[in-house]
Amino acid sequence: MIETRSIETRARVLSVSGGKVWVEATSQQGCAACHSQSSCSVSGLGKFFSRNKPPVALSCDLPVRPGEELVLNMSEADLLRAGLLGYVLPTVLAVAGAVAASLFKLGDAAAVASMAAGFVAGLAVARGFSRAPRIAVSQPAAFQQTHFPIIPIKETPHD
Repeated sequence: MIETRSIETRARVLSVSGGKVWVEATSQQGCAACHSQSSCSVSGLGKFFSRNKPPVALSCDLPVRPGEELVLNMSEADLLRAGLLGYVLPTVLAVAGAVAASLFKLGDAAAVASMAAGFVAGLAVARGFSRAPRIAVSQPAAFQQTHFPIIPIKETPHD
């Protein structure tokens, strides 16, 4: 049996309508969770790009209300597929276009045009093969206080 890994995050419900919930991420991840963010210049980029994230609409049949927290789960395979299709494929086709134009000695302008054509073709192929990732929505497990019995340890004399 193959073990499937998943990526999990928490999100806060903003609104509910027609079987859909609008959510925004609530947990701190990446730079926001790092203890070195005050002295790290990369965290400034994280703060810049994390501003004004639009809410995401998800199908949900759970009885939730605005303000509640949900757990969102997505398989690593879906994320890897999206990354390969969205980033790697257009880049590889762009480089292949430029290399092909250079091999045929078509000149710099043709190499740039071939690179742009390869990039656009990669985006078109990625769009054609893309599909919406499957995101599982669940409610977080309720905090349950577990009582462990305290068992006294009796010392026994050594023989």
